[in-house]
Amino acid sequence: MSIKIVAVDMDGTFLNDQMNFDRKRFSEQYAQLKDNGIKFVVASGNQYYQLISFFPDIAHEIAFVAENGAYVSNKNAEIFCGEISNDDCDKVLKTLLPIPYLDIIVCGKNGAYMLDSSDNAFFTTMSKYYHRLKIIDNFNQVDEPAFKFAISLPDEKLADFMTFIETELGDIVAPVSSGHGSVDLIIPGVHKANGIKLLQNIWGVKDKEVVTFGDGGNDVEMLQYAGFGFAMANAPERIKKIAKYQADSNNDSGVLNIIDKILRKEPPFA
Repeated sequence: MSIKIVAVDMDGTFLNDQMNFDRKRFSEQYAQLKDNGIKFVVASGNQYYQLISFFPDIAHEIAFVAENGAYVSNKNAEIFCGEISNDDCDKVLKTLLPIPYLDIIVCGKNGAYMLDSSDNAFFTTMSKYYHRLKIIDNFNQVDEPAFKFAISLPDEKLADFMTFIETELGDIVAPVSSGHGSVDLIIPGVHKANGIKLLQNIWGVKDKEVVTFGDGGNDVEMLQYAGFGFAMANAPERIKKIAKYQADSNNDSGVLNIIDKILRKEPPFA
């Protein structure tokens, strides 16, 4: 079986719980992936500027499906950038802002924006995922098109909120959960799988030649369609059930262990 793309989620998947990975081991693997003509793709809900910081030596030669598919780049060149119309953006914000338990980030190509009414702890936490995060006093100050809304809320409110969004705003945005009280409202159909498929079209890669790794609700589409979709051992049971395969946990270098199997052409890649 010929593998042409390895696409990885980051938090809870490629990264361990300390938000790091075995850089020496991966560097050696990446050199072998290149030698074998296998593309490495980072597919995450996080901001592009945060994602490239993890790969300072190779960011200029790999592909990123950032913001859950809303922004796609390859070798520093933009492939796709989603856009929510101003009217739809206003409708989403008018629906969200009255809800007292939400913290909201509006995401665009050049940066992310949060209100100064959110507390400092929220800014500190989200700065880890959004390296370009600006505090403003009104979302009217955002002067670029939005392509995603990142929402933080209590875990116990998550299920009801997802249903509420599907009912009230389902024609504009689709809610996807990455766990831990975090929900992204994305453009319907503009998810990680869509971003990877855009890259496949450029590279001439078939679905059966793609390996994906993930652990959350925002990974479902890319785990389902790829020839080899791996749920992490630390993923919720519902994610494991939809994936064809399972990898060791993120704290046990699950992705790197499977990459070794790919390079050695071991089952299921024999």
